[in-house]
Amino acid sequence: MRGYAGKFAEINLTEEKVTEVRFDESTLRSYIGGRGLAAKILWDRLGERWDEVDPLGPENILLLLSGPMTGFYPGGRLCISGKSPQSNGITGSTVAGEFPVELKCAGWDGLIITGKAKRPSYILVKDSSIEIRDATHVWGKDGKRTLLTLSKEVREEFDKKYRGRLWREPAMVYIGPAGENKCRVAGVQSKWAHGAGYGGYGAVMGSKNLKAVLVKGTGPLPEVYDQTRMLELLDQVRKASIANDVWRRWGTGYLGYYVGNVQSSEPVKNWQEEWHDEKSFAVDQFESRVWVKRYWADFGCPIACEKLSVVRCGDFKGAITDNPDYETQAYMGTNLAVFTPEANVYLNSVIEDLGFCGIQVGNILGFAAELYQRGIITKEELDGVELKWGDAKAFAKVAEMIAYRKGLGDILAEGTYRAALKLGKIKNMNLLEYAVQAKGIGIGAHGIRSGLDYPQLHSYACGAQGGDHTSVAYIPITHPSSEHTTMLMDSGVYCMFNSFSVTPQFQIDFLNAVTGFNISFEEWYNETANRIIAIQRAALLIGGPDAKWFESDVNPPRFYEPLPTGPCKGKAPKLEDVEKMKSEYYKAVGWDERGVPTSETLKKLGLSNVDAVLKKKLGL
Repeated sequence: MRGYAGKFAEINLTEEKVTEVRFDESTLRSYIGGRGLAAKILWDRLGERWDEVDPLGPENILLLLSGPMTGFYPGGRLCISGKSPQSNGITGSTVAGEFPVELKCAGWDGLIITGKAKRPSYILVKDSSIEIRDATHVWGKDGKRTLLTLSKEVREEFDKKYRGRLWREPAMVYIGPAGENKCRVAGVQSKWAHGAGYGGYGAVMGSKNLKAVLVKGTGPLPEVYDQTRMLELLDQVRKASIANDVWRRWGTGYLGYYVGNVQSSEPVKNWQEEWHDEKSFAVDQFESRVWVKRYWADFGCPIACEKLSVVRCGDFKGAITDNPDYETQAYMGTNLAVFTPEANVYLNSVIEDLGFCGIQVGNILGFAAELYQRGIITKEELDGVELKWGDAKAFAKVAEMIAYRKGLGDILAEGTYRAALKLGKIKNMNLLEYAVQAKGIGIGAHGIRSGLDYPQLHSYACGAQGGDHTSVAYIPITHPSSEHTTMLMDSGVYCMFNSFSVTPQFQIDFLNAVTGFNISFEEWYNETANRIIAIQRAALLIGGPDAKWFESDVNPPRFYEPLPTGPCKGKAPKLEDVEKMKSEYYKAVGWDERGVPTSETLKKLGLSNVDAVLKKKLGL
């Protein structure tokens, strides 16, 4: 098997035991790695009891997986998965950094983490050695302090133990206070400002008493099937990525003004609007006012789209973060009516140290602010905070309440969907009309009302990962924006930004050059990707224990309200048009009129076991 290290480490935190796990070639060819293999592992081990498994209980499985293209295709990423505390389904959430490359060079394709540690712990992987260590000295520390403390600690240890070598700090993923307190909107952090946010896997780490995982590998990457062909393709994608000048200069940060002003599809005040003309939020303002480093790249990335931002004066002096990228510009900016680079950098710095997903906590903060705007929640219920639009410091205070589950923050820490249900009972009101989410996951910062952005009318409603903007249901399924295409990137596992300048066929060719699997375009879209999505779909439909999504392919109510401002004023989708696109999508992927994968489809994909469980659990 080429492109793979060949083995996975299963780490039982309860028993403090490490075992080696291998998958045969047919399994890897059918599920590839990353998100695809995660779905396979989770279903095989938990599928028959899926509705009984508590995502924040010890029997959930935390997966840290690379893929065969990791380390070869530009832009290394790690896929983090498990049963999601947000959706009760399976989300493949990826994060950039050196971690998966170090892991493969240590001889492992991934880590399968089970059980719960008796005390706060961290895992250290050094080649074939894997240790579970005490982390009580960093439990409670914020993101930056955790990163600096453990990096220094392990690097100094390596310097003493392996003399004569110059050691770089180990790669690391970790959680902040939000993860420790099992907030469902907590992410798994990497470096200072990277995070795997969708799914809420920071909370899963917290539930396992796992503060961090560090890895250092000193071996080579695995051999590939056709190195000459792989290097030819690598050269092509490298040149295409470098030629993408907008992305190299500004990253996704150039979208903070564009998506709102041109496409009318950016969240403003909890999606009450999607258009703005705030030129103070244009990328040139970020570039001139807060950037201190223009190019920052992860392993093997020619685009180097990340930037380093620091506020050097004023109320937010000292705040430090990345670009920010578009999603956190929007969710920690326009969505909260915050329209200055300095305030946006400050808020991003706060939520990163607390260990949140910027999208998901931005979604819940916007929800809370609208409830405050409408008088549904009060200053007293927010411990004296006046949660007014545009007040960055007020939003930071509420974010801290959520991270530590203080007062009303304890309910908000459950995420937008659950908070809407719980607060709705308390207030005797339907608050889901203010909750912009799909299947428990806050919608990414790209709306559907204007029709000018890439998500289609059914994209979030039918997506295997709910509100995830990186993985949307799409017609045709072979489109570069479809989640069938994203599945290749998430299972591969590599950065999608380096795929924008090449075709899906090119990426399949790259996969084949690395692995020798000889997967065709048709096989990928009609079988491989469809197989993985079918498992994710089954997990969502069954759900449980506290949320199930059978016959629940719906858009948030807000998306049916006409846009109130901008050139697309008055536009909104019609329910009949959404239903029509849903039906077309169901047909395209082999689901029945209720959105359930048919027995014929599942048997064709080799998923008879999934079919049997669906029939039993859904009473079909």
